[in-house]
Amino acid sequence: MDAIPDRPADVTFDFRTLSARDRYKLMIGTVVPRPIALVTTVDPQGRINAAPFSFFNCLSADPPILALGVENHPDMSFKDTALNIRLTEVFTVNIVSHAIAEAMHICAVPFSAERDELQAAGLTAMPGTVVASPWIKEAPASFECRRHVTLELGKSRQIILGEIVFAHYHHDVIDIEHMRIDPAKLDTVARLGGNTCSTIRDRFEMPTPTLAEFDSEIE
Repeated sequence: MDAIPDRPADVTFDFRTLSARDRYKLMIGTVVPRPIALVTTVDPQGRINAAPFSFFNCLSADPPILALGVENHPDMSFKDTALNIRLTEVFTVNIVSHAIAEAMHICAVPFSAERDELQAAGLTAMPGTVVASPWIKEAPASFECRRHVTLELGKSRQIILGEIVFAHYHHDVIDIEHMRIDPAKLDTVARLGGNTCSTIRDRFEMPTPTLAEFDSEIE
């Protein structure tokens, strides 16, 4: 039998010696796909802001907590989203479907605080039910949140934990009787590395085996 050739040596990195930019590129290219939160907030003057974030996920169901990673501007000043959440204590996470992906992308344009990103993107702001922050009518699902706690990570980033207090769904997205979301109807997009995005349209089922099933397969 021929010997199996050794594979090339692994490529390794000492993260303690890398620049922040190189760490960022490795992380966003490896931890994929990442869900996109299109976050809506209001400032104390009532002006609406909308911005997408892919450092986002849910952390807990009891209490219902989700997390946003928000980076500061290069001069270390807060972005509008982080500042508005600090001042109002509320925000709304809108899930991005394929149908509104281009509109979400427009919301990433660095508009001034006077410009309404939702209006520029052709999206509709709906009044919040529990919090004074709008949700987006075209989004397949939206979570109204109150700020739970903000974690300061150095001088450049905050991790904002929000408690979900109210949710909105398009009627065809959820089976109310079984409280199940239809991923095909949700049709979300996610971020990969760089400017690359993906859909969730290719799926497969992989149930976790019981201990008995696992043991029977290896006997």
